[in-house]
Amino acid sequence: MYTAPTDDMQFLIDDVLDVGAVLGELPHYADLGLGSELTTALLDEAAKFASDVVSPLRRVGDAHPARCSDSEVTIPPGYGEAIRQLGAGGWVGISAPQDQGGQGLPELFGTAACEMWNSADMAFALEPFLSAGAALAISAHASESLTATYLEKIYSGEWSGTMNLTESGAGSDLGPMKTRAEREADHYRIFGQKIYITWGDHDATENIIHLVLARLPDAPEGSRGISLFLVPKFMVNADGSLGERNDAYPVSVEHKLGIHGSPTCVMAYGDNGGAIGYLVGEENQGLACMFTMMNEARLKVGLQGLGASEGAYQQAVAYARDRIQGGVPIIEHADVKRMLLTMRALNEAMRALAYAEAVTMDLAHAGPEASRESSQRRIDLMIPVIKGWLTELGMEITSLGVQVHGGMGYVEETGAAQYLRDVRITPIYEGTNGIQAADLLNRKLGRDGGATMEAMQAEIREVATALAAHTDPRLSAMGVCLAAALAEHVETTQRLLDTLSEDRFTALGGSFDYMMQTGYLFGGWQLARGAQVAARLSAQAERAVFCDRKVSTALFYMERLLPRARAHAGVIEAPGESLSQNLHSIGSESVSAFTTPDLSDAHPEALRSCLSVSAVWTESVLRGARVDHCMSCG
Repeated sequence: MYTAPTDDMQFLIDDVLDVGAVLGELPHYADLGLGSELTTALLDEAAKFASDVVSPLRRVGDAHPARCSDSEVTIPPGYGEAIRQLGAGGWVGISAPQDQGGQGLPELFGTAACEMWNSADMAFALEPFLSAGAALAISAHASESLTATYLEKIYSGEWSGTMNLTESGAGSDLGPMKTRAEREADHYRIFGQKIYITWGDHDATENIIHLVLARLPDAPEGSRGISLFLVPKFMVNADGSLGERNDAYPVSVEHKLGIHGSPTCVMAYGDNGGAIGYLVGEENQGLACMFTMMNEARLKVGLQGLGASEGAYQQAVAYARDRIQGGVPIIEHADVKRMLLTMRALNEAMRALAYAEAVTMDLAHAGPEASRESSQRRIDLMIPVIKGWLTELGMEITSLGVQVHGGMGYVEETGAAQYLRDVRITPIYEGTNGIQAADLLNRKLGRDGGATMEAMQAEIREVATALAAHTDPRLSAMGVCLAAALAEHVETTQRLLDTLSEDRFTALGGSFDYMMQTGYLFGGWQLARGAQVAARLSAQAERAVFCDRKVSTALFYMERLLPRARAHAGVIEAPGESLSQNLHSIGSESVSAFTTPDLSDAHPEALRSCLSVSAVWTESVLRGARVDHCMSCG
């Protein structure tokens, strides 16, 4: 059973990030009373809900997958009531403005709660994740009448939301999109089919608000001719009550590797005359509207990687304490201890990085006017790292959880394998990690010549210098490690910036390793900040053991895990010829023993289209094209 690590979370929020001082004095948050008392109350309440209500559903959802029959979706037992409780508790709109039905709290607290839901049950956590994202897009771009009708209901949890981007033949590259919209009086009629729609249909909420990308008849070609429409499952009457059913129905649900409790739907719009939709934003500006929610969405996908990893770690520790081998619990075995410490150190690094950048998101939204732009540039730069690095580590850590269990980890009854199966989707959706890496290098790093990254490197340098001069030998050793990793990162950053203008293919070929190198460095930076604070607080007797563990974990990371950054730097330094020379030889090997599986029964060519779309997107990038891509499938 999952127990939220509230001590670790509160240490980050109040001691390291100092939310009361950094955010509490801003006009936007001044009346909330940000500080340790509020943090404790919020974390305790969220932790109780996660452990008592959500966590017991994880295995239920895995064993009783969502199903679709006669255009109706059935979700696992207990999910509906838990979703309604989540909404009633105000958790869906925890970071939303109060005048829109939210709690008005910083994104930092929403981040902590989101981690808990994902640790407890990732399939469940996807429902409020999508609802909050849909509400954000509506808030930013919809008309006053639409926001007045829909926002408060979504943030209250009474209604839920989805995002509909991907379709057969239009995944990462939305140019070939076939879903169409036709003007009709004060609304539009939507016709088409979307795939991979998370929580696309269910009966847990009274209404479902679909945000659907579609193309108008006279729209420009390509991704610049796409508009965004709000399509409710049930029409809403003038008095706010629900009316007749809209022409939007689930066709099927996908049979997935993991997150079985989450209904991933094929949705059909307009099979019976056209689904009524309302324009969000301006015509042909749909992608810009949808991208509004991407920063938060990518951050939350990163949190899925962290959440699953924390759940896997807790289960692995419990098993290692109970499993006796050689006369002692296996937690005493050196290699098992190595695995568990690796899991713990990576989890704490991921959490520290995600929480720190959640504060950056808050500052971009509500900080001093003079610094909002720089905060936004920083969060834009860091979001691909958070999404990519955290989800890559999520696969590693959940796999280690299986390994700690030994043979029993490979047996489904223990539940260890579910964490690995569930988290495997995270490097794929909301933009594959290859797309995140290319975005980091080409758009985010390249757009200002590395200036934002240089500013962050300067902050790391200050921490490394202070640590190296510390009287505690553990902290001084951290400073040396951090400084060395930083020097390598500065070098690879400049190398890739230089290469980007000369040889785009080679630069993009190193982008994944650069994303991972950045993640390891920045995770170490945030752990080092925590170690500094822990060393200072260790004089307090009641916190001595906790603080000593923080310093020891950070040192383990610096000595055993930060060197991975050096390996990624080495890949970037290698000549690019081996990648370019082998580009056209891939697939030329003899493959007679392997055949492409028959996908004729797959839901409307979903799997086949994803393979073709990936090829289209890759070839477009190699030609140097600027591809506007969706973030749903990747």
